[in-house]
Amino acid sequence: MTFLRNTWYVAAWSSELESGKKLARRYLNEPVVLFRESSAAVRALADRCPHRQAPLRLGTMEGDQIRCGYHGLAFDGSGQCVHNPHGPVPKAARVRTYPLVDRHGMLWIWMGDPARADESRILDYSWQDPERFHVGRRYLNIKSGYQLEIENILDLSHIAYLHPTTLGSAGVSEGEFRSRQEGDVVWSMRSTENDVVPDSLADVMGVPRGARVDRWMDVRWDAPANMTLSGGGVAAGRPRTEGRGAVQAHCFTPETDTSTHYWFGICFSKAMGEHGARLAEEQVDWLKVPFETEDRVMLEAQQQNILEGGDSASFRLSGDAAGVKALRVLERLIAEENAAKQRE
Repeated sequence: MTFLRNTWYVAAWSSELESGKKLARRYLNEPVVLFRESSAAVRALADRCPHRQAPLRLGTMEGDQIRCGYHGLAFDGSGQCVHNPHGPVPKAARVRTYPLVDRHGMLWIWMGDPARADESRILDYSWQDPERFHVGRRYLNIKSGYQLEIENILDLSHIAYLHPTTLGSAGVSEGEFRSRQEGDVVWSMRSTENDVVPDSLADVMGVPRGARVDRWMDVRWDAPANMTLSGGGVAAGRPRTEGRGAVQAHCFTPETDTSTHYWFGICFSKAMGEHGARLAEEQVDWLKVPFETEDRVMLEAQQQNILEGGDSASFRLSGDAAGVKALRVLERLIAEENAAKQRE
């Protein structure tokens, strides 16, 4: 499986890119440098000077231009060379650009055919917009392929074993699990009843430590690798509306075939005032611990085993259903994109 290119990927949190600064990352095996102009417009250029392929990330920002640190050629946000300190600007002095959009507190990049970059196809993550909600946001770089990340979030049965003192509980594997597909959207829904969760999770849910709880974890997957997780808990036997829940973003963008950019966030209503702002930061920091010290360690070791010749899955368990559906959708979309390109 290669990458789906004619789609929008998360490139960064908006706050990661300051005016007059550049940010270099690799997406889908391609080096890219991002920068924000004085007008707040965001730009994405190939991280390659067309003169001798020197990385532009090693250059300097001069106003709304980036100057190559090797021979001093300067390029504007359109990729056009606007200054050659050695003489006239060569006609071939142009850098590839990528469509980049700042929306919902996130930067979205299009790695495929620029002519097909339809902004209406950017996923609605308005609930992650810091102008509208209190949002806690973090970023991790994981040395495993993004397909493993997709399956990890869509199969939360693992939390009973990988996260026993943070996110897990004994009842997770025995709870109700359902998966469904709606067009190209895949859902994974897991719930437990009369369960006891770790003390730290009970605190997050707002229930007494050691109390019996009912909990839910509903995950929506949108191609290529963006997921929304609605989760929470309530005192056992009480309606979900009385419980405390939160919505999380889990967005993955391939860095290479075997490494992934991971943006995750959690949000609370502005109506909660300073408490909501504090809660967003506290909970996203709390979430980072299992994601960084448990998920990351496991997935990176899993990726290494696969690289050494192991199958990604020799057989399947019931909890794999949603992940299998998502990867089949992704495989079909990539095949359709490749077939269309061959017909052109």
